[in-house]
Amino acid sequence: METKRVKIEDTARIHDRELLEAAEILREGGLVAFPTETVYGLGANALDEAAARKIYEAKGRPSDNPLIAHVADPEDVEALVEYIPENGRKLMEAFWPGPLTMIFPKSPAVPYGTTGGLDTVAIRMPSDPVANRLIALAGVPVAAPSANTSGRPSPTTADHVWQDMNGRIDMIIDGGPVGIGVESTIVDVSCRIPTVLRPGAITMEMLREVLGEVKIDPAILGPMGADMKPKAPGMKYKHYAPKAELTLVEPAEGQGED
Repeated sequence: METKRVKIEDTARIHDRELLEAAEILREGGLVAFPTETVYGLGANALDEAAARKIYEAKGRPSDNPLIAHVADPEDVEALVEYIPENGRKLMEAFWPGPLTMIFPKSPAVPYGTTGGLDTVAIRMPSDPVANRLIALAGVPVAAPSANTSGRPSPTTADHVWQDMNGRIDMIIDGGPVGIGVESTIVDVSCRIPTVLRPGAITMEMLREVLGEVKIDPAILGPMGADMKPKAPGMKYKHYAPKAELTLVEPAEGQGED
């Protein structure tokens, strides 16, 4: 496969013509990498199970690791979920668009190939202008995990994506370096007490200011069992692993002591 690379010259003044081809690729079941405010995402139509399968194949990602569906407008959530809990509405008002993903009970419209076999769906509305406009032009929710091979550090530039994904995907949109550099915070709002499944730029303190009681999933603090299904990306499998040697330097005996 030949991977096309498209450079967005001015992300403050995006022209639709720069993104129309990428939007069509997404609608037709192809793969497009694009910038978000967190990291570069590898996008496909979240409602197309075959397209979601292409993401898993390109990344070498386990199929029980859920994908996050990205939307361009809060109104787009309604079609993807069974209902929106009140805590979810509060967080949408406080932090969307932005680096916050929420877990909702899924609607039948979302295939299990996107959710990793779960009855819940992860949804985020990015604030990056390239990402937001691309999703709007595509006219479909876009499943978009980080645009790297599974287990590797998440890409923060188009060059990082090119190193991992050239020849595996249809297009890379180069919108320059991202701002945050780590994935979104994930909060499960499908349970009675909202639960953080992955830490990120939206902190526990920020969440508690809006919701009051918030807890942390034990999987953040320790490994999940091999027979358990992760409810969100990054909970079960190796992540953020660079290809580099590690050298540990220890002080000689008697040095470095008070």
